[in-house]
Amino acid sequence: MLQLRAVGPGIAVAPQIAPEDAAALADAGFALVVNNRPDSEDAGQPEGAAVRAAVEAAGLRYVEIPVTHAGFSYPQVTAMADALRQADGGVLAYCRSGTRSINLWALARASMGDDPEALIAQAGNAGYDLGHLRPLLDQVRPAA
Repeated sequence: MLQLRAVGPGIAVAPQIAPEDAAALADAGFALVVNNRPDSEDAGQPEGAAVRAAVEAAGLRYVEIPVTHAGFSYPQVTAMADALRQADGGVLAYCRSGTRSINLWALARASMGDDPEALIAQAGNAGYDLGHLRPLLDQVRPAA
């Protein structure tokens, strides 16, 4: 079952989606799906290629920016920021639980100049506590 968590205008995160969710995502107004989950992380997880095919068949763009449990790298933050900038409509990012996606979204937005406190508040409204991420948000945010 599709479980979307709205983070702010035009952005939501979700736990693992299935290929059969693609039409509902299109109907909900999403234009881009970002997969933050590496293939074969868990048994029974749909492979990215199957999700990509369904998402693209529904008329949406699809980007893979996998994040393992080893953590984030700056190229992943940059790739997410680029995806957000290039999105022509709503963005859904997903991983196993949505946590890596919300973390990567916040880091990307901070790297784009957004206020870390506002990002932490938005994530909190979606049910995610990003207080622990504050030092990294400050680190990636451009100097004023």
